[in-house]
Amino acid sequence: MQPFELPEFYVAHPARLNAHVEQARAHTKQWAFEMGMLGDTVGGDVVWDEASFDGMDYAGLCAYTHPEAGVPVLDTVTDWYTWVFYFDDHFLDAFKRTGDMDGARRYLDRLATFMPPDGAAMPEPTNPDERGLADLWTRTVPSMSRCWRERFRESTRNLLLDCVWEIGNITTARIPNPIDYIEMRRRVGGAPWSADLVEYARGIEIPEAIVGTRPMRVLKDTFSDAVHLRNDIFSYQRETEEEGEVNNGVLVVERFFDCSPQQAADIVNDQLTSRIHQFENTVLTELPALFEEHGLDAAQCAAALSYAHGLQDWQSGGHEWHLRSNRYMNGSAATGPMSFGPSGIGTELARPGFWKGLAGPGGVRSHTRTAVRRTGPLALPDFDVPFELSLSPHLPSARSASIDWAQQIGFHDPLPELGGRALWTREDTAGFDFALCSAGLDPDADVDTLTLSAEWLTWGTWGDDYFPTVFAPTRGGAAMAGAKACNARLSAFMPLDLKPVGTPINPLERSLADLWSRTARPMSPAARRTFRHAVESMTESWLWELANHIQHRVPDPIDYLEMRRRTFGSDLTIALSKIARGGLIPDAVFESTTLRGIEHAAQDYGCLINDFYSYQKEIEYEAELHNAILVVESFFDCDRDVAATIVDDLMRARMRQFQRLVADELPVLFDHHRLDDTARAALTSYIDELRDWIAGILHWHRGTSRYRPECLRYPVGSPSLTAARPIRAWGPSGIGTAAARVRPRVGLVATHATSPGRTSS
Repeated sequence: MQPFELPEFYVAHPARLNAHVEQARAHTKQWAFEMGMLGDTVGGDVVWDEASFDGMDYAGLCAYTHPEAGVPVLDTVTDWYTWVFYFDDHFLDAFKRTGDMDGARRYLDRLATFMPPDGAAMPEPTNPDERGLADLWTRTVPSMSRCWRERFRESTRNLLLDCVWEIGNITTARIPNPIDYIEMRRRVGGAPWSADLVEYARGIEIPEAIVGTRPMRVLKDTFSDAVHLRNDIFSYQRETEEEGEVNNGVLVVERFFDCSPQQAADIVNDQLTSRIHQFENTVLTELPALFEEHGLDAAQCAAALSYAHGLQDWQSGGHEWHLRSNRYMNGSAATGPMSFGPSGIGTELARPGFWKGLAGPGGVRSHTRTAVRRTGPLALPDFDVPFELSLSPHLPSARSASIDWAQQIGFHDPLPELGGRALWTREDTAGFDFALCSAGLDPDADVDTLTLSAEWLTWGTWGDDYFPTVFAPTRGGAAMAGAKACNARLSAFMPLDLKPVGTPINPLERSLADLWSRTARPMSPAARRTFRHAVESMTESWLWELANHIQHRVPDPIDYLEMRRRTFGSDLTIALSKIARGGLIPDAVFESTTLRGIEHAAQDYGCLINDFYSYQKEIEYEAELHNAILVVESFFDCDRDVAATIVDDLMRARMRQFQRLVADELPVLFDHHRLDDTARAALTSYIDELRDWIAGILHWHRGTSRYRPECLRYPVGSPSLTAARPIRAWGPSGIGTAAARVRPRVGLVATHATSPGRTSS
């Protein structure tokens, strides 16, 4: 029996079937025989028999996901998917079930040699995985640019090498926490790899100028998350009952919430829906501005839009294939054409999941939160911070100097753009006490370094207050245009060559020019680039916040957490710590999955501390939409106390993950990269600073006046709240629309709020 009924999926447009599907079926079966994946014609391991291969129907998958591809391209793409599924099943038998971590690493390291850069020679393949990859690499890469080859090679390596993460979870029976799972699933799940193949299948490439931008990154990430979450729902029964798999999103949610598989599947489907809405929002609201910003010509714009269209085709086609393939749990689904509802032009609106998805998380509901509402103080949890706090003895000096600096630089001056009012007073700056934060973040710093740190925190927070006040979202496009112009000017005051720049026109620019000259001068050119990127990452995140406010849109939970690391400035403060160890720790270590996991767990914990303390200030006084507790309220349609309990549990899971990674995986990282004693000491010191960072963030929040109820006031120029405004209804209204509204999962989350601790880490 199925462990749950399939939920109603939000599928925005119909799947289309490639006319060349039968040709692809015949071709890929012959190719699988030749590579040794079926039978033992060339001495391969027999993982599939012909009947099971036919039922899995990888040609059907590719014909649905690439409906416009020509015959040769469809054949090649189908062979790629045949190879990747064969690899997954073979790897399961050979290494996942046996827990052979060392053997898996050796196998994967050798497999990566069959993707040589620049046409270098390959070794002689000895098994179907190697034969298939060698053949496909040779057939595919000649028609693509060097930029695409590098991206596709990296995606394929991630797909291969991070399979050891899955083995580690299986052998220790560790269920990942929801945040860790989403991040790692992108790497091991293969959807980023699929997104790269969309370019090949459509005969286009993303313009190189925009490859690394936020909108294109979000398109790939939302596509990947939706593909993986859908697959997790369909594959839950096979993976949990037959394979002993623990890396499944439904299982992760089931354990985290201590709920039934049906409830977990429904929550995962809500996540899937929210990610699809994020994809749609990015296409509609961010791509046009991106094209204009980079001056793309018509052909380049068409290529980027074709890529987005290809990802949409993949979503709809992948869903249809999951309803048909014998690889998945789909017994409750019909197998006729467009089995999830009526077919034909315009009938997508009549499908069961369409209206429910439209009104659900990420859809209408996310745009209808009350602008300002009375909240009162939020009860704080007992923060699970097991690290001892240390404070710099230079705190008094840094405190006095940084407050004087803020006065001198103009942070307390009347501003013409605010009608002659000041954004902060000297008393504000003194009460905020950023030196207290710096003293905990870096207790071993000398007095000059500590003062400079406090001044950076002062600048970042003043700028974070300045942007939404000066560029009010009620001004719409004019506010965004002004904010973008302001942000673009900031980079000019961080010259990599340290040469004089233009004249600052406001305290934000004047203070940045001063800080940059003192901070960047001792740095190497590479370190300056790294640090400037960290500053730009934070200031660009202010534009993301403004865009959401203009749309009156509560962010998607995953997008929020990933952007929160930037808006909080954690990337900036951690970048300084990394730069201080430049040359002592190899870049490959900083880029490793283990270290990124440690950093992200620490960053998320610090950001979520801030969201607890700032909840009343942001929701009641500032009409803020960027707070984790509000994001959870919106996603689950629950009250703030239940949402706070969920966020607290996420924090505890992230703290457990931080400690586990440091205790269990950091020693493996030392050995894997053959670090010498100097590098090991530097990396250990860096981890100690991350502990200081968490402890210092918590201590500052307890000491600052910035979030105390008695110190809260409405922002400069905003009207005070005279009465609480009711939350507006969301979703369609009128006769017959009740079925389209989503019931809040209050019962589930309320149960979660009183249930015992989770087992995920």
